[in-house]
Amino acid sequence: MRVEIWSDIACPWCYIGKARFTKGLAEFAHRDEVEIVFRSFELDPGGAKGVVAPVVEMLARKYGRTLDEARGMEEHVAASARAEGLTYRVEGRDHGNTFDIHRLLHLAAARGRQEELLDLAYRANFAEERSVFDPEVLLALAVEAGLDEAEARTVLADSSAYAEAVRADEREAAELGANAVPFFVFDRRYGISGGQPAEVFTQALEQAWAGRETLAPVAAASDAEVCEPGGACAVPKA
Repeated sequence: MRVEIWSDIACPWCYIGKARFTKGLAEFAHRDEVEIVFRSFELDPGGAKGVVAPVVEMLARKYGRTLDEARGMEEHVAASARAEGLTYRVEGRDHGNTFDIHRLLHLAAARGRQEELLDLAYRANFAEERSVFDPEVLLALAVEAGLDEAEARTVLADSSAYAEAVRADEREAAELGANAVPFFVFDRRYGISGGQPAEVFTQALEQAWAGRETLAPVAAASDAEVCEPGGACAVPKA
C-alpha cells in the first residue's frame, strides 16, 4: 500500500503530523508493506526567494496580534509538538519561500533519500538554530541526508531543476481537493487532512487496507490542525 503525504517544511502541523503518522503506522499490522511518498505543497508560493522574516513577526502581522500574542500562538503549537516528543523553538525561526527545499526533496526522492532529508529539514527548521532558507544550510542538510554535494549544489543553482515535479505535485493536490496541509492519501482510496491523532492514522491505514473505494476524510479538516496557503496555521481562538 502507498501513502502519499502532501506537506511543506514551513508547516508546524506537518512536522507534528508526521510524528503522529509514524506512531499510527507503528500500530498497523501491515506496516512493513507500506510505501510512503512525500509530495510538495507550498504554503507561500508567491513569496520572493531569499526574502525571509521571523515567524513571530509574520504571525503578528497576519493575524493583527501583538508580538506577545503571536508568541503565545507559537507556544500553543510548541506544546503540541513537545507532547509528541519533538523539539520546537518558538523564537529565532524564519518564514520564507520553500520552493528550493521542495526541489531538493525531489532530488532526494530520486536518490532514495527523501525521508532522510525531510526529517533533517524539519529538525533544522523547528528544533535547531539553522535556517533552511539559507542555501548553504540546505546544501549541508542534503549532504547529511546522503546526497552528493556537487549534484545537490547543481540542483539548487538551477531553478528549473525538478521545478515541474514540484508543480505536478501541487496540481495533483488541487485535483484531490487538498487546500491545506498536511494531507494524507492512502492508496488513492482514502484521504485525511490535518495533524490527526495517531489512532486516526492507524484507523485510516486499516480501512484503506480493507479496500475502501472512496477518497474521503476520516475526520473533517476543521477537526485537526492544518496550515493553509499564505502561511496561515490553525491557532487557538482568543
